[in-house]
Amino acid sequence: MEMGEPSLFELEIYSFAGSGGETSSAARDDEDELILEAIARLPSEKRDRYAVLRRTPSEAQLGNGQLTETIDLHKLKKTDRELLVKKALATNSQDNFKLLSAIKSRLDRVGIEVTTVEVRFEELNVVASVQVGSRALPTLVNAARDAVEGLLTNLRIYKPKKHSLTILSGVSGILKPGRMALLLGPPGSGKSTLLKALAGKLDKNLKVTGSVLYNGQNFDKFYVRRTSAYISQIDNHIAELTVRETLDFAGRWQGQSEDLADMMKDLIRLEKERNIHPSPEIDAFMKAASVHGKKHNVATDYILRVLGIDVCADTLVGNDMLRGISGGQKKRVTTGEMIVGPRKTLFMDEVSTGLDSSTTYQVIKCLRNFVHLREGTVLVALLQPPPETFDLFDDLILLSEGHVVYQGPRAQVLEFFESLGFKLPPRKGVADFLQEVTSKKDQGQYWADPSKPYVFISALEMAQAFKSSECGRSLASSMSVPYDKTKCHPKALPKTKYAASRWELLKTCFAREILLLSRHQFLYVFKTCQVALIGLVTCTIFTRTKLHPESEIQGNLYLSCLFFGLVFMLFNGAAEMSLLTFRLPVFYKQRDNMFHPAWAWSLASFTLSVPYSFVQAVVWSVAVYYSVGFAPGIWRFFRFILLLFAVHQMALGIFRTLASITRDIVTAYTFASAALLITFLSGGFVIPKAMMKPWWEWAFWVSPLTYAQRAISVNEFTADRWMKRSAIGNDTVGHNILHNYSLPTDDDSYWIGVGVLFLYALFFNIIVTLALAFLHPLETAQAIAPIDAAEEINRNRDEDTSSIWQ
Repeated sequence: MEMGEPSLFELEIYSFAGSGGETSSAARDDEDELILEAIARLPSEKRDRYAVLRRTPSEAQLGNGQLTETIDLHKLKKTDRELLVKKALATNSQDNFKLLSAIKSRLDRVGIEVTTVEVRFEELNVVASVQVGSRALPTLVNAARDAVEGLLTNLRIYKPKKHSLTILSGVSGILKPGRMALLLGPPGSGKSTLLKALAGKLDKNLKVTGSVLYNGQNFDKFYVRRTSAYISQIDNHIAELTVRETLDFAGRWQGQSEDLADMMKDLIRLEKERNIHPSPEIDAFMKAASVHGKKHNVATDYILRVLGIDVCADTLVGNDMLRGISGGQKKRVTTGEMIVGPRKTLFMDEVSTGLDSSTTYQVIKCLRNFVHLREGTVLVALLQPPPETFDLFDDLILLSEGHVVYQGPRAQVLEFFESLGFKLPPRKGVADFLQEVTSKKDQGQYWADPSKPYVFISALEMAQAFKSSECGRSLASSMSVPYDKTKCHPKALPKTKYAASRWELLKTCFAREILLLSRHQFLYVFKTCQVALIGLVTCTIFTRTKLHPESEIQGNLYLSCLFFGLVFMLFNGAAEMSLLTFRLPVFYKQRDNMFHPAWAWSLASFTLSVPYSFVQAVVWSVAVYYSVGFAPGIWRFFRFILLLFAVHQMALGIFRTLASITRDIVTAYTFASAALLITFLSGGFVIPKAMMKPWWEWAFWVSPLTYAQRAISVNEFTADRWMKRSAIGNDTVGHNILHNYSLPTDDDSYWIGVGVLFLYALFFNIIVTLALAFLHPLETAQAIAPIDAAEEINRNRDEDTSSIWQ
């Protein structure tokens, strides 16, 4: 121990000194100073681990009785984490202003700069190719025709005639850090497309021109999906996880503590050099939030408290089949999942859906504090924000028909529209006025210029008028000045694809899959009982009291029982197809937000399926093997288990492959039934290989059931009891049975079959990993074109249509 360094025993003594309930405020402050001094003299690796936790007398009675305590931040209990957040927020409401103010003040005292991101978009055009008229309807004929046209287009044989629909037309703007921006516009104006374009999440089938820059950098210079977070309108979560667990896993994947841990080292070092003592509450909170690699983190409790979902933190998220939290709470979980990490650029799409006006106000207010005090960059799209929520924003972007009608300070938007001749009526919400004033149907009621008659002003004309206005000229002037790249913080734009190390990503995936395995315990227990039940039925049908290995006739019944066991184990993996299909939306969301790679999730899922497959194989073997009367050798019994285990692993791989490629449960089951039927026909039992037509022999050697049938038959019919000389020919009974079905007689065929089945299992899981890595989710929502654009296309084609589908 270094000279002057306090021991952990001394820290406990200092803590105990503050345990008296009658200690005066001044004496207690002196005791706190002693503890802080003791912590400051610890080595750096220990200094980050300890902090001071002060309690009120009532809180001390509920705890260990101490008013002031030195706590180990690596061993925090749930109550301690919640108390740390409560002390740091210093308020009983959902308001993080005091906490963020204190953190900003602490950083400013030592001169640590926070990372900031400026987002610019210039002449951004987004065009989609759409079908119109009857071709746009989602009928079976149109779906088949689109599939054929897509295939021919990929082969460069045919190019279908589609019509171009402009979603965004030459939009330009700038989002500055520290400014809260609101995105307004009627439905179909292009709000979601603009948010996705800024977040780098546009569909690759869209034609995009223009530029989007982060701190003057193009997307190819950094990983934009790690820099920004797009918060969708759709709430996709794993139903079996609680709210806290959902945010905990999201935070671990996003490296919620990594950046803060590095900053804390510099902060503590600078404070020690300048003899600055931080607030104990803020110091404890920041140190606890910087602890990484733990199951739970204080940052999660902070987000839960700020979003007002701490009351349901330990409730399952749920879905249509599992009772869980409400729709509004689920929307806040969607928001929390993205902001629990260190991302400071947020694009939020209709986050108020399902929330009451009071909750919307509280959420936006906390985001506003984050933007102003932590220099965040946030653009929020809201359809009908209440007046009090509307007033929280600094800047406003108004979209209509793909054009930027206004961008600038919120306080000057009414002045711009008054210059066009439109005036806000009394008792009319500004947000409602702005969205209706661009509509051809509603615009006339706001006309207030008596000097000239009302004439409809289109969105394009308004956009042109904005460019010549004072706000438009100011925006153009700001955008004409390039961003000074020397001001860009080195950590502002991530250069690595994932926030955590590969080992941490894999470990987190394993932790979640193990947790889900326990939550799906009923399903796996039920499946195991089902295996035992079917096994009991099987052994009563193929009972050994009626089966004796004396002739080829009895041998055929044994062979039928063996084949049935293989088929049952093959079908037993079908449930995996449904489980994977239901989880794909959550996986795609997390993959696209750079939470974790496909291989980490696939490897964890594949590895944890091994014990389940082994249990299934053992239960079936115990129920069937000796009761039916298969070869009694213990070695052959273990080989029987190994083969069924390989079959089950191969079956899981097949069904996962179908689910990951089709990405739709109905389509997956359709292809699965066809694939299994072909596998049965070509497996060598229904039709022996010698009786197959030559052009179907390739299917025999490709079918995994072929190798399973050969291996399990060799394991049984090469036993000593089947080596009796047959009454038919000069060979043994066992060999005659094998020859009748074109099956091999050498023992090596067993190991070849087992090896091929494991190779198939590995192959299918590799296909699953590749499909998860490169395929995209199926479009489930219809992209409706703006009405004016639809009418224009229809007029050009001279067709009478009523809808347009992308």
